[in-house]
Amino acid sequence: MDLKVVGAGVGRTGTHSLKVALERLLGGRCHHMLEVFPSEEQKEGWAKAMYGEPVDWDELLADFVATVDWPSAAFWRELADANPDALVLLSVRPAAEWYRSASNTIFVGMADWVERDDPWMTAFIHGLGERFTVNFDDAVAMQQAFEDHNAAVRAAIAPERLLEWTVADGWEPICARLGVPVPDEPFPVTNTTDDFRSMVGLPPVER
Repeated sequence: MDLKVVGAGVGRTGTHSLKVALERLLGGRCHHMLEVFPSEEQKEGWAKAMYGEPVDWDELLADFVATVDWPSAAFWRELADANPDALVLLSVRPAAEWYRSASNTIFVGMADWVERDDPWMTAFIHGLGERFTVNFDDAVAMQQAFEDHNAAVRAAIAPERLLEWTVADGWEPICARLGVPVPDEPFPVTNTTDDFRSMVGLPPVER
């Protein structure tokens, strides 16, 4: 594994847009939660990580040049240590805005997942509790976990290695840090709240 970018930002901070952008810039695959669901190998490897078992990161991420989103963002510290030359990219947004987006997308039905007889989902929820929080309906607790996660990244990663980024920042900061040209095209905007809800069969959010 030779990761060029370790994404430390949690879901609903533009991580799918980042996936598309980084694949465009780096010419290789960027790991995202979407890679886990269809792969038993990925599920098994990440389940081990969630339970604190040893993981061969080189093997698990052999096909990727970057990572974003959960579950890899939960292991930003381990992946940063294993790839000392990689840029650590912390995607952020205001905590209240993040919680509103997450509540309308990834948290919908999350409590029901706990009841499913699915080893991967059981491991996923376990890891979320260990490394974030599972208080999905508690806005204060969830936003505090979000802020704590981001603060831990900022405290641990040297400024010259860390890029804190928002979707509004677009291509330029990423390209500058990676030393690559800025593409002559708009920055991708994907997986909006309505996109996510449509994908999982939910109606648009009322506005």
